[in-house]
Amino acid sequence: MQQPVNTEPLAAQRRGAASSLSARALWARLRQSPAFLPLVGLLLVSAAMAATTDHFFSSDNLVNIARQVSINAIIAVGMSCAILSGGIDLSVGSVMALTGTLTAGLMVAGLPPGLAIAAGLAVGIAFGVGNGFFVAYAKMPPIIVTLATMGIARGLALLYTGGYPINDLPDWFEFFGRGNVLGVQTPILAMLLVFLVAYVLLDHTPLGRYIYAIGGNEEATRLSGVRVARYKLLVYAISGGTAAIAGLVLTSRLMSGQPNAGIGFELDAIAAVVMGGTAITGGRGSIVGTLIGAIMLGVLNNGLNMMGVSPYLQNIIKGVIILLAIYISRNSSKRA
Repeated sequence: MQQPVNTEPLAAQRRGAASSLSARALWARLRQSPAFLPLVGLLLVSAAMAATTDHFFSSDNLVNIARQVSINAIIAVGMSCAILSGGIDLSVGSVMALTGTLTAGLMVAGLPPGLAIAAGLAVGIAFGVGNGFFVAYAKMPPIIVTLATMGIARGLALLYTGGYPINDLPDWFEFFGRGNVLGVQTPILAMLLVFLVAYVLLDHTPLGRYIYAIGGNEEATRLSGVRVARYKLLVYAISGGTAAIAGLVLTSRLMSGQPNAGIGFELDAIAAVVMGGTAITGGRGSIVGTLIGAIMLGVLNNGLNMMGVSPYLQNIIKGVIILLAIYISRNSSKRA
């Protein structure tokens, strides 16, 4: 009588080999992701901050970091779309101030809150559409167009408010900046929602593919039949829209419409995008990398503040890190 053959050791070896192969494939895929180097950078910066400060990994401090980065991260979503398409948007900080002051002013003047918020969002998107029109149809350089609209939006905010903050907002409005849903603070929730929408848009829709294609090779994309100007217009409308959302959240957090709000936010948004691995020349990057870049910037700000580093020195340190990120991003693009 033939004895049954014990095949269990062989099956176990096969399962082990398959598991090892799967782990190697996952590691290779992770290393090829544009978000890999930013993730390594975030881990290194976090480890350095934890080693040099007390209570860095406390839950209160981590929630504080997430809340602090939420507004910059929302702006960085629109900036990601602009940079991925080969452009840039320097007007986001000023648009943010204009939408915040306009919404606050209309609510204080007695307009129904829903209409006031809708008006603020519409103005932000309108500025984005204006930027997109001059970039896509008038063929003007994005940096010049958005530099001009940066001044226009800031001027309108100062003109509308007379240079003074707008206070006396209704109490319920603070929900957008200070409230929470199921224990999650509203600004953090808004940030995650905006990133989720952007992830779906960029990675799972034709619009996302066209944005990458336009940034990679605009002329080839045009010759393939894609209506490049239309999609560039949409890119800047998205950037204006995210700036408006950030403006509403900031106004709610401060419970005041500040005409000088958002100064320098465009630079932080650009830094988050570049530190997140997006090529400054466009066509390569990921929205997940932008989220990591925004968090890395927040961790850096938080850690340096906890160490008591001078704000002037902080600017120098952040500038050096951004230069390093651009250098690494450029070399990665050459190898790709």
